[in-house]
Formats: sequence, C-alpha cells, structure tokens
Amino acid sequence: MSKAKILIIEDDADIREGVRILLESEQYTVTEAENGSEGLSLLTPETDLVILDVMMPGISGLKTCEEIRKISYVPVLFLTAKAQESDKLIGLMAGGDDYLGKPFSYSELLGRVKALLRRYRVYSGKAEPDSNEYLEAGGIRISRKFNEVQAGGVTVDLSDLEYKILLLMMEHPSKIFSAQNLYESIWKEPYFYSSNSTVMVHIRKLRVKIEKDPQEPQHIRTVWGKGYMFV
Repeated sequence: MSKAKILIIEDDADIREGVRILLESEQYTVTEAENGSEGLSLLTPETDLVILDVMMPGISGLKTCEEIRKISYVPVLFLTAKAQESDKLIGLMAGGDDYLGKPFSYSELLGRVKALLRRYRVYSGKAEPDSNEYLEAGGIRISRKFNEVQAGGVTVDLSDLEYKILLLMMEHPSKIFSAQNLYESIWKEPYFYSSNSTVMVHIRKLRVKIEKDPQEPQHIRTVWGKGYMFV
C-alpha cells in the first residue's frame, strides 16, 4: 500500500512541527501550510487527509474547509482551542469529518487520523478492510488498532483511557476485572486505594457513552465486591 499523504494547515509552527514529526514517524507523507490560502494551493487529488486549524489569520479554517469541499471529498480533521458542542457542530456543518480540541494528546490525534484514513482509503478503493481488525459484541464495535468505536451503529467519541478500558474488557468477555486489574493494566502505575475512584469515574463515563441506559448497564456490569466485566 502507498503511503498516505496528509496536509497540515496550521499557523502555529510548533504545533505544525510536532504533528509532522508524529505523522512521519508513522511513515505518512506530510505537507505543511501555515494558512488557508497556502493550504488550498497545496491540496492535490492525491491528498488523503487534511488536518486543519480553525482559528487562523486571513482565511479561517471553516472557510478553508468550505473551499476544500467545492473540489474534494478528502476527510478534514479540525484542530481548535474552541471545544464547545456548538463549535463542533459549526465545524461539521462546514464540511469537517472530525474535531479535536487543543490541547490534545498525540495518541488521540493518531487514533483520529488512522480512523479517518482507513474509512477514506477503503471508500476510495485504495485499501481493503481487515475483518479481523474489529471486535463486535452486543451492538458494540471497536477497532483493535485505533480509537474507533460504534454503539448501535452510531460512532461514539471515547477518550484514550475509555477506549483502552473498553478494548481490554471486550477482548476478555465475562472476565471479572478488579479496579486494581484495570488501573495497573491501563494506567501502567501502581495501584493505591484512592485509584479506585479514578477507575469508577472512567467506567461511569464509558457507560454514559455506550449504554442505552447507564443506570441499568447491559454491557459493562458491576460484580459487587469483585469488579467489572463486559457481557
């Protein structure tokens, strides 16, 4: 498979450099632009993904995306310091495919990039889907390779830690994980009694995102006195 070609349009040179180094370490071909006008001039039919800053001098990221949509269906991942739900909606209405608020972790960015690239390259005939890449159970579908999750056919936005918890539990259905098991496996740190609260908070957030009724969870169940399991 040929290397995916990614265009970064971002006015902050430090962010641009960090993202470029990350993507090149994953063997992607990266082109950089510091504003919307330059980015539009560098967009080609071979571009597989655009990473686009919303707040830029001159042509805004939203306007740049609208111009991209006049000539291309290439996926657009917005980067922005504005993380309100209304801002996300505006970005998606402008033609964006995903939205990542600043500051962001490189692992989360890479997960979003891989998810968008995979969908686009399969859709455009540049790659074949790998059926072994996904786990499915009870209406939940999760990628083994990157943070892409669906519940009931609807894409859900999980944090990196939530994704790792869900993946671990789905890889071992009906196994009871104690809070200590989960904490040491996911956080990679020694477990203390106070860590139990951290695990509980993340389980609660995960249930809200994937369960039809978080108060009566059907997938991530509590085994009282022992821990949690995925069924």
